[in-house]
Amino acid sequence: MKRTGFDNRELSWLKFNERVLEEAEDQSLPLCERLFFLSVYQTNLDEFFRVRVGSLIDQIQISEEIRENKTQMTGPEQMAAIASRVKGLDGRKETAYRTLKKELEGQGFHLVSPRNLKKDENRYVKEYFERELRPILSPQIVGKKQPFPFLPNGRTYVVVSLEGRGGGTKLGLISCLGGFVHRLISLPGGKGRYILTDDLIRQFAPSVFGNYNVKGQALLRITRNADIDPDMADEEDYRGAMEEMVRRRLRRKPVRVELSKRLPAGMLDQLCGYLDTDRSEVYYCRIPMDLSFVDDIRHILRGRSQLFYDKKTPQKALMLHENENIWQQVQKKDRLMCYPFESMKPFLQMLEEAAVDPDVISIKMTLYRLARGSKVAEALIEAAENGKEVLVLLELGARFDEENNIEWSRRLEEAGCRILYGLDGLKVHSKLCLVTARKDGHIVYLSQIGTGNYNEKTARQYTDLSYMTADAQIGAEVASIFTSLSLGQAPDGLKHLLAAPTSLQSGVLDMIYEQIKLARAGAPAYIGMKMNSLTDKKIIDALMDASDAGVPVDLIVRGSCCIVGGIPGKTKNIRVISIVGRFLEHSRIYIFGLGTNQKIYIGSADLMTRNTMRRVEVITPVTEPECRERLRQMFAILLADNRNCHMQMADGSYMRRVPMEGEYVMDSQEYFYRKAYERRPAQLPAECHGALCLMDPEQEDEDRKALAESGSCPQD
Repeated sequence: MKRTGFDNRELSWLKFNERVLEEAEDQSLPLCERLFFLSVYQTNLDEFFRVRVGSLIDQIQISEEIRENKTQMTGPEQMAAIASRVKGLDGRKETAYRTLKKELEGQGFHLVSPRNLKKDENRYVKEYFERELRPILSPQIVGKKQPFPFLPNGRTYVVVSLEGRGGGTKLGLISCLGGFVHRLISLPGGKGRYILTDDLIRQFAPSVFGNYNVKGQALLRITRNADIDPDMADEEDYRGAMEEMVRRRLRRKPVRVELSKRLPAGMLDQLCGYLDTDRSEVYYCRIPMDLSFVDDIRHILRGRSQLFYDKKTPQKALMLHENENIWQQVQKKDRLMCYPFESMKPFLQMLEEAAVDPDVISIKMTLYRLARGSKVAEALIEAAENGKEVLVLLELGARFDEENNIEWSRRLEEAGCRILYGLDGLKVHSKLCLVTARKDGHIVYLSQIGTGNYNEKTARQYTDLSYMTADAQIGAEVASIFTSLSLGQAPDGLKHLLAAPTSLQSGVLDMIYEQIKLARAGAPAYIGMKMNSLTDKKIIDALMDASDAGVPVDLIVRGSCCIVGGIPGKTKNIRVISIVGRFLEHSRIYIFGLGTNQKIYIGSADLMTRNTMRRVEVITPVTEPECRERLRQMFAILLADNRNCHMQMADGSYMRRVPMEGEYVMDSQEYFYRKAYERRPAQLPAECHGALCLMDPEQEDEDRKALAESGSCPQD
């Protein structure tokens, strides 16, 4: 990549997944957690091919000349770079798997291949195959009257080349029954020895095709394109049309073919022909291609606590008391909750209180990904059954959660909730909840704006923020947003909240250029941002302008980051780090400036063009002093992390930050949990190097004066 200050979105994402793989390689982590990270790496990669590679293939079918707007790579150039990078990473994945497998043997868990079976084990697996597996196998030979079957996404098969008695070869297939049988088969003797069903079926494949000579065989797994456009769904029956689109997605064209070994050239060409793919889409994997059995291994070893992280339980929220009415607490001052370190219970309590409060008129929420047994949805159902007006915008287009959301939409509708499905051309990704009540003759609001889904399961796994306020102006603007959504319109005309697609991108740009003005006037300036991904070119260009003006810019970007910091003359004042640890970093924090004029926002939006221009997103200013200080301290602690942090280098690569001798070891996630257990706010230890944003917020501030004297800037 040329040192232009830009990185390609897809290749940057692969760097993120490499950081996940590094967790699996990290010898300092407990063994079963490293196994988990290895399976996450594979699951992430599967989704990357289904979504990102799938959309690239769709784009190439339109035109091979379309270039992405940062590195100017064409679709075919991106595909070639992706294939090269993935194949290199997969080599590391295989090495990590073999290392973990050997360490498991030290714990008494042996995953053996058929060639390493003992005599009595061979006898046992043969009997097991005949008794448990052969009766449910459905082998197929592809021929004139036996067309090549449909192979579902992610299912593993044995593919064989068969030579008949009269000469000539045919292709044979056997499903490895994924999802229908246990992948791990315990071998006799009670010595912790197991074999995979996939390997067992492959071992006995020749006996299944008894009238043929097996000339070659391998395990096969395909990944299918999952790129569907919800806006193509029928307007008359949107929910029904979405169900049909999800069904059609299951049958989309393969985008990757994985094989456990190389096949004879003729057999490979024949297979690619049947699958409508070519050799460039074939990847070889010499370890199990489906690592879902890792969960079974973790379950078997669950009793050995040293192989897992120490147990952590979300604690009571620092700024809320669960034994007091939530609304009354929020009326006194704004409240901030930090997941998973603090429990989601106060938010659920607020919904449950609202469901039975006679003063409450309505509850309105945007829902994107719900838990299977969602307590949030149950509280909304109770509210509707109690006669409250309940308006739910349920995004059926939440990728891979469509079926769960469709089912919840039915249940909520049947309970009397009014259901909206979003806007044409815009996914609704914002995390908003508004409770409206009439108290003492006045309409009052309780607004909640979050960074993560209203999902009890992910609230224990993702780092997220939940901000509750009774501010009348914020409440009126949240109400305005719900009115716009009800009318099928994007939110507009807001003064306090920033909402995509109308004001979020322009609002962020305005605040960046405000810092540029200050820096050029010689006044202190600062920009700090934490998000999942940064790909919006307009914002990236503005951040480069800020760096050029001397504004220090700290970016904490977990995933794709299309800006490369630290390049002299281009991005020298930009520092980029990524934190990958036990919990998924998911919160979004945006900080502009220093001192009393510092602006702090949180919300659902990443700075990606899809979020700023093609989704309904909302970020809110945080004005309550205690909440602001918590966010400042949190941001500084994350910047000081030298345990889970990877630093971006000027060539776009990432290097793990390692504590120097005698340096304070800061594991930010562990530190936040420790403070939650202590019931104390997290503050940057004096031994750590903090961020510029920790300057005393009460200091004498000359920002406004300097800004007034600085004249115009390029954005004006």
